[in-house]
Amino acid sequence: MSRKISGMPHPFHAEGIWILGAGRFGRIAAERLTRRFTDMDFLVIDERPDRLDALAEDLGVKTFTAAAIPFMSRQDLPDGLWIVPAIPVHAAFQWLLSGSGLASRAAHAPVPESVDSQVPNPMRVADGTVYASHATFLCPDACSEPEERCTHTGEPRPGNLFDDLSRISVPGFQVAVLRSWQLAPGVGGYSMAQLRQLERDVLRQPGGHIVATSCRCHGVLNALHWS
Repeated sequence: MSRKISGMPHPFHAEGIWILGAGRFGRIAAERLTRRFTDMDFLVIDERPDRLDALAEDLGVKTFTAAAIPFMSRQDLPDGLWIVPAIPVHAAFQWLLSGSGLASRAAHAPVPESVDSQVPNPMRVADGTVYASHATFLCPDACSEPEERCTHTGEPRPGNLFDDLSRISVPGFQVAVLRSWQLAPGVGGYSMAQLRQLERDVLRQPGGHIVATSCRCHGVLNALHWS
């Protein structure tokens, strides 16, 4: 079984940042990132122009009215562009299904039930998506994701969830994990280079694949089959 973590080390370099979604979490991301990266080119994408108009007025960011994943899938984006997902879907997985070389060949499948016993605090929803977390409490939305200790409990961190997810073992399935990097307190993202590496990892072998996106503490998992 192949187990891959698609990630890249800091220091952080970017050719721009796209924020997918302009709801509560998209606004938080835009506020914190524009304060931290004052010279960065930002684009916020959402289907609701009222949300976008408020962000453009308050923060001066560029906006585009569209469904985020279909819009992103139609673009030829540079590897150095960073994506901050703030929409209620597994954005990287949906991009694989609609915007990558798998678009016409892959079919969404439920995450195998045997995964639930291999991840911390699993929560399974109706479409077969599984959420996992090291936390049993509501995390502060400005957590700095320290490497050694939990900011909420002060206890030693029980490892990195992206490493834990990479060790999932299910017969007939490969595992590919996309690491989300913290760009500001409580705001994570990944680059197009990482997304394309994830695509290459999944395309390496036909069959079943479990695809996860994860930071140190929280993750989301979906499954697909392709041939």
